[in-house]
Formats: sequence, C-alpha cells, structure tokens
Amino acid sequence: MQLTPDNKLKKLIVVGDRILIKPLKPEEKTASGLYLPPGVEEKEKVRHGYVIKTGPGYPMPLIADEDEVWKGRDEQVKYIPLQAREGDLAIFLQNAATEIVYQDEKYFIIPQAAVLMLEREEDF
Repeated sequence: MQLTPDNKLKKLIVVGDRILIKPLKPEEKTASGLYLPPGVEEKEKVRHGYVIKTGPGYPMPLIADEDEVWKGRDEQVKYIPLQAREGDLAIFLQNAATEIVYQDEKYFIIPQAAVLMLEREEDF
C-alpha cells in the first residue's frame, strides 16, 4: 500500500505519555542579522515544534474490588489524558527528546514531562 503525504502518519501509533513533534525549521540568522552556522539549533537546550500525534496518556492501575464480584471485570486499561493536542506548538527540553527520521522527515518523540509550554490557537 502506497502512502500519500496527507496520510503517511496515520499508521503511526504513539504509546503512553509520549508526543510526536515536527520541529520547526531553525532560524538561519539572529535578530541582529548575523547568520548562524548549521548545527546551532541542535546544541540548544530548548526547542519548539508542532504536535503531530499524542499517546493515550498515563495508564491508571486497575482497581480490584474483591467485595463486588457482581460488577464483573472491566479489563480495559484507562488513561489520564495528556495536555498536548494535535496542532499545538510545543516548547520542550532538547535533552529529553529522541530524534527519529520517518519517510525522510525529521521528528522528535518526547515524554509529556519534557514539555515546558504549549501554545494553542483556540480560545479558552
């Protein structure tokens, strides 16, 4: 099956509390007009990019009620959802990120704990 650019990430499943981020292209020059050499962005402690996909969240332990056998067993795992949503601009710690290349595109996978701040377009 050939994947087109608009659905190439649909088969990816992000697990747990992890977030898939497409990094923004690094600035090529400073505010004062100095051109930066390649690789400067990789040495920064804080990076930013757009949230592409998120995992289901933090798994919650199953509560075993021995006294209430009549309720039956619900074996489905429940999750505490993540704050990040698809489309958010995330500012995150570089040292917690794992860089991957998927179909010639660079992405980062980070745990939610590495996210410092999110910018969301919708009104609250």
